[in-house]
Amino acid sequence: MSDAPVALITGGGSGIGAAVARQLLDAGHRVTVTGRGAERLRGFAGELGDPEGLLTLVGDAADYAGVRSAVDRTLKEFGRLDTVVSNAGFATHDSVADGDPAGWTEMVLTNVLGPALLIRASVDALKETRGRIVLVGSVAGFVPTPGNIYGATKWAVTGLAENTRRQVTEWGIGVTLIAPGRVETPFWDGYGSLPPGHLLTADQLADSIVWAIRQPEGVDVNTVVVRPIGQPN
Repeated sequence: MSDAPVALITGGGSGIGAAVARQLLDAGHRVTVTGRGAERLRGFAGELGDPEGLLTLVGDAADYAGVRSAVDRTLKEFGRLDTVVSNAGFATHDSVADGDPAGWTEMVLTNVLGPALLIRASVDALKETRGRIVLVGSVAGFVPTPGNIYGATKWAVTGLAENTRRQVTEWGIGVTLIAPGRVETPFWDGYGSLPPGHLLTADQLADSIVWAIRQPEGVDVNTVVVRPIGQPN
């Protein structure tokens, strides 16, 4: 068990992060999941039967001390770190012309600063295992949407992924950007309803993330854009 690979997933108590955690646990990985809601994390662990290979930690992805602590506690609990998945993020679902600026700071810090902090906190451990960084971006980080500030944060993640790859590849660390289209997750709770048309399930997107994580040694899959059939943009 001590040689089993270890993943740390931010925002993993529900949606995409939880689906990735479940699939990795089923594949024999040990997994740390972080999130801001203690009750949600407890519920997630309980649904899985509180498996021995799962560590849940309450924390804010945009707080460096908390992110650093999550990495340290993962290393203490499991002895290694092979993969980090920067999944924490949200949208205010408004626009630069008519939105409420009060919500923008937290969104930018979570969506843009959060992934950078996770990279910084984990890079030394990933050098040891020649591991992988997975950043969950968005189609909105490739396709401009009128007034979309959330999209601007995901354009930043698109750039961060490639900038990071160019630095860490010499250390044997892989970097994968997974950019999903519309996915049926709690992401849409603040929107008020699901968008029209077909949506990916969290498990369908998790398939792509886990596929990237389980690539053979020496293979670096860098950018994966995953849309549901029927989403034109």
